[in-house]
Amino acid sequence: MNVYLAEFIGTAILLLLGTGVVANVLLKQTKGHDSGLIVITAGWGFAVFAAVACVGDVSGAHLNPAVTIGLAVAGKFEWNLVAGYALAQMGGAMVGAAIAYVFYAPHYAVTEDADAKLATFCNSPAIRNLPHNAFCEAVGTFVLVYAVLMMTAPEFSTREGSATVEVTVGLGSIGAVGVGLIVFVIGLALGGTTGYAINPVRDLGPRIIHFLMPIPGKRDSDWSYSWVPVVGPIIGGVLAAALFLAHGQ
Repeated sequence: MNVYLAEFIGTAILLLLGTGVVANVLLKQTKGHDSGLIVITAGWGFAVFAAVACVGDVSGAHLNPAVTIGLAVAGKFEWNLVAGYALAQMGGAMVGAAIAYVFYAPHYAVTEDADAKLATFCNSPAIRNLPHNAFCEAVGTFVLVYAVLMMTAPEFSTREGSATVEVTVGLGSIGAVGVGLIVFVIGLALGGTTGYAINPVRDLGPRIIHFLMPIPGKRDSDWSYSWVPVVGPIIGGVLAAALFLAHGQ
């Protein structure tokens, strides 16, 4: 499988399951309605596990531009693949969120709370303070990317055109367990302020789908906040790479 296709599929699976668990908790008349934050954080952790297990041996299962950029800054990923990975991740995030919406469409129709509908797609802060919200996203992503850097598997080879490219990170199915647990604990410990996007496409892709889809009774897509879950995670990923390099890895 092509590495870009793998990133697209893996991110689509991640967002289908992650967006799905939030919809299951927040929307009316679902089996999981009002089951709480623990279900959401566990669902996202297992969603990461499932996505990484599916494509980790093909593309390294970054599924997140902040991870891709952090790995490139740390010298563990080829810069010429970064843009392609990010575009594939964005496309996958949008497709996964769109499928989750179609899946839960009857429940969107019977849910009156427009804020809850938006929350199934993207993040919003518990207390709106954009600089502090960006700081929280950076801290959460720092933990994620630093952990990924410390547990990266040996290099694998992929083909780009007629050339063979060595990619020095692959999480594979074993790493899927670890990354899933890391995302779970980040949600439990650091998710209370912003909802822990810790991934630019996890927020931006579904936010665009919320804007585009004919969701009954929806509100605006809160574009004034949309930069926070993009800029914060990228900063966190770069800082994690800087620390990784500083201690001689």
